[in-house]
Formats: sequence, C-alpha cells, structure tokens
Amino acid sequence: MPAYNAAATLGKTYMDIPKEWVDEIVLVDDFSRDKTVEEAKALNLKVIAHSYNIGYGGNQKTCYLEALKDGADIVVMLHPDYQYDPRIIPELVKPLLGGETDAVFASRMLHKPLAGGMPLYKYIANKTLTFVENRAMGLNLSEYHTGYRAYGRQVLERIPFLDNSNDFVFDNEIIAQLVHFGFRIKEIPVKTHYGVDSSSVGFLSSIKYGLGVLRTINKYKLHKSGARKYRFLEEKR
Repeated sequence: MPAYNAAATLGKTYMDIPKEWVDEIVLVDDFSRDKTVEEAKALNLKVIAHSYNIGYGGNQKTCYLEALKDGADIVVMLHPDYQYDPRIIPELVKPLLGGETDAVFASRMLHKPLAGGMPLYKYIANKTLTFVENRAMGLNLSEYHTGYRAYGRQVLERIPFLDNSNDFVFDNEIIAQLVHFGFRIKEIPVKTHYGVDSSSVGFLSSIKYGLGVLRTINKYKLHKSGARKYRFLEEKR
C-alpha cells in the first residue's frame, strides 16, 4: 500500500481485503500529515515511514523493494484510499498463480467509471491517452492509468523500476518496461469509488501527468528504434 494522508480510509480498505489471500501487508507512508502511520500500526500492518515526501513513484519503489526482500511471489499494489475495491484481490492473483500472465491490471474502464464518480475530464483524458499509448505500444488495453495492479516476482526482479520517475508517471513507465521486456498483461474490471477522502490528482497535476505520459511514449519509441537509449528500458546491470 503506497500511502499519503490515508488515515480516514485505511481501516475500511484493510477490512475489505480478503486476508486468506494475503501473506503480508506492507504500508509505505510518504510523510503524511495525518495519522496514517498510527492507524496502520494499530492494524498491525508492516509500516515503513519516509522521513520526507518522495513522491508516488518513489513510494512504490520502497513498496516493491520491501516485498521482494520479504520473499513475495506475487505483489499487489492497492491504494489505501478505498477508491478501488479490495475484495477483488483473488481475481488479480489467480491469473498469476495459473501462469496465464505476468501482470494483472484492475481496469476502471471495464466497469462504468463515470457511475463510480470519476470526473468527466479525467475520463476523457484517460481514454485519449490510452488510445495514443495503445497505438504506440501495439496493445489493446482499456486503460493505462489504474493504480490497482498485481505483478509476478519475475517482473519486478527483471525490470529496472528503480530507474523510473518518482512521480505519477512511474506507472506508465512500468507499462513501457513490461512491453519492452516481453511480459504479458491481463485486465480485469474493478468497481471504483470517488469520495471526498479518495486520493485524486488535481487538474493542473493531471496536465503535468499527461505530458509525462506523452514523454514516456516518445522515449519508448526512440529506444525501440535505436535512435536514443534510455536507462529505464535497459536490462538491469
């Protein structure tokens, strides 16, 4: 769980996690200003607290490093803001256990996101960026911007995710890495909830994120063509 100011929703998120499908829950707090750390400790979660705000991508780096260190075979990223339904964790994990795929994304676009409260401008931006990314990467995903994902250990051991951005574009850089290194991606639908306590990127931050996505696409295309090399798309040394 990459967390930032999630004290109000962490307990509800935790209660809906199917515990029989989870061996360990790691919460990485990115220097929250509320009582996220205290709430996590009260729930007996494994808590790692950053001493300053690193950013969403940097938070994920800590999450994945800790999960790999603890011997995880499958890593599920779930935001503790209850925007995504924790109850579908088994559906994320089963395709990985069966060897059907290497990564599973829970897609909002497969489950009426506007009915779940997604702002219209976010919906339009998501669909537009996804169309561009599908054309660039040769995929047919319903969305590239979900924050609810599961990865097999072999994925995180191979892709150089530590070279990714510490910002929100981290998620898109991982997709570029998955495609570049030949990993398979499967999608399942997820019901979402956009409430007052849900984490959400503001309009200006969304513009910055969109430009970052376009830069990632450009880097992927340049690297693939050999015109320019980027470290986050090269094999780990």
